Amino acid sequence: MAEQQKKKLEVVQTLDSDESCQTFVLHDEDHTLGNALRYMIMKNPDVDFCGYSVPHPSEHKINLRIQSRGPPAADILRRGLTELNALCEHVQNTFEGAVEEYKMNQAMQQSTDNTEPMETG
Repeated sequence: MAEQQKKKLEVVQTLDSDESCQTFVLHDEDHTLGNALRYMIMKNPDVDFCGYSVPHPSEHKINLRIQSRGPPAADILRRGLTELNALCEHVQNTFEGAVEEYKMNQAMQQSTDNTEPMETG
């Protein structure tokens, strides 16, 4: 029996058809994504407001509200997710590069320590 896949994102429909103001429900998410995504979206000059809430601690979802100066909120959400993903990739690459550099320095230090001549007396 095929298990039905749960929605990860849904749009809460408003009475008016203004696409510049929408609330999105992101399932299986919490403050970790909510706060980072809110920060990235608020950097966009077309955004008037972006906020999120966790409806209840036992519910694993966040409500993300976006109000823009014209562009559709869905486009702003997509851009925010793309920019957040790029930032995370940059942090990961920087971290991995620093770890590799540290390992190389440690290996060079060990080889230098092993090749030093011993004092004879």
